[in-house]
Amino acid sequence: MSTHSTRLVVKTVAATLAVLALGAAVVGAIVLEGGYYHIGATKQHFQIVHTLLEKGMHQSVLRHAREVTPPAGFEQPTPQLLRRGAGLYRDHCVACHGAPGVAPSDIGKSMQPVPGPLVDAARHWSPRELYWITRHGIKMSGMPAWEYRLSDADLWAVAGFVGKLPQLSPPAYAALAEEAGAQAPAAMPSRIDADARRGQRALTQYACQACHLIPGVTGPETYVGPPLKDLAGRKFIAGSLSNNADNLARWIRDPASVHPLTAMPKMNVTESDARDMAAYLLTPGVSADIRTRAEP
Repeated sequence: MSTHSTRLVVKTVAATLAVLALGAAVVGAIVLEGGYYHIGATKQHFQIVHTLLEKGMHQSVLRHAREVTPPAGFEQPTPQLLRRGAGLYRDHCVACHGAPGVAPSDIGKSMQPVPGPLVDAARHWSPRELYWITRHGIKMSGMPAWEYRLSDADLWAVAGFVGKLPQLSPPAYAALAEEAGAQAPAAMPSRIDADARRGQRALTQYACQACHLIPGVTGPETYVGPPLKDLAGRKFIAGSLSNNADNLARWIRDPASVHPLTAMPKMNVTESDARDMAAYLLTPGVSADIRTRAEP
């Protein structure tokens, strides 16, 4: 084939792909603007959509969990760790995932995509992958990131217990859950130095973007609370406190103690997380548009 013919073929293929891409964009725009895609939870995803999302999720977990190292001795979890994990699973996971002989709650049964039972999770995921999923959650699935709710030791306890679920009959699970008794989450470790990067993530995990426009945090166009753009340049916090990291952390943790009539609720933010949030919000230059500074 001559050089001229090769160039002609390349141009034809490129033009064809461009036309197809443009056509797909037009169709997508019509579907989006026309509201034709049914987003109600009473309408299932198309099977191909579900399959693609499931495949993408699986490959992402495999990739990101590669560097996770289980703690020493985790290959053979102790009875104490399994009891701890059973109690935490019962208190935090059963509502969505159920357990041997235990159905999920009505919310868990109605979610789309369905969270599904974890009695076979160990057949699909390694311990490090179970830990990663529990710690980081899964976007667009309702699975939360437990990193800001449970200590690292408790995250491993849950992962260890989930790994044993396939071996538990309904009576065995019920006995272990009862034996676990009441389980208060272990205290989260307190850190001395504030971490602005972690503060950016913490703002998402405490749902701050549900009420505020926050630079670098993806969220809805909401004005329930004031926008937090250029917070470092403001003189006061809540109209009365001098603007500094300590006062901002105090306001984040217990707004009613500063302003008794405030509508801002107490979100049970830990001291370390509040300091991290304050460090991020008071970082000079945290003022870019939220749509261009989304957390990767």
